[in-house]
Amino acid sequence: QVQLVESGGGLVQAGGSLRLSCTASGRAFSGYRMAWFRQAPGKEREFVATISRSGDFTYYPDSVKGRFTISRENAKNTVYLQMNDLKPEDTAVYYCAAARKLYSTTNWSDSNDYDYWGQGTQVTVSS
Repeated sequence: QVQLVESGGGLVQAGGSLRLSCTASGRAFSGYRMAWFRQAPGKEREFVATISRSGDFTYYPDSVKGRFTISRENAKNTVYLQMNDLKPEDTAVYYCAAARKLYSTTNWSDSNDYDYWGQGTQVTVSS
């Protein structure tokens, strides 16, 4: 069992930056694949980024590639999402997720791959 707590959300103007953090408690953090998803009102939950257990491998959808960076510090039980050049369409509740499984057939972009979720943090980008 692992508990995830996100922080760092807020209101920012278009073109600005935010860094989200997700801190885990419970069993060994380094044993989990981590990811960020987001959900805007009236829309389905959307994959944003994922990072391997070691931190060596990351993957992003085209919608955020080149603007968002996921990273992790296993010694601090924390995963980060650095978001640059934010756009109004990035407005959503951002969720941190952890996966126990070792393999994915969806490149870790499916929410069903993940076992644990945080409560979410709101990010609002004004135009």
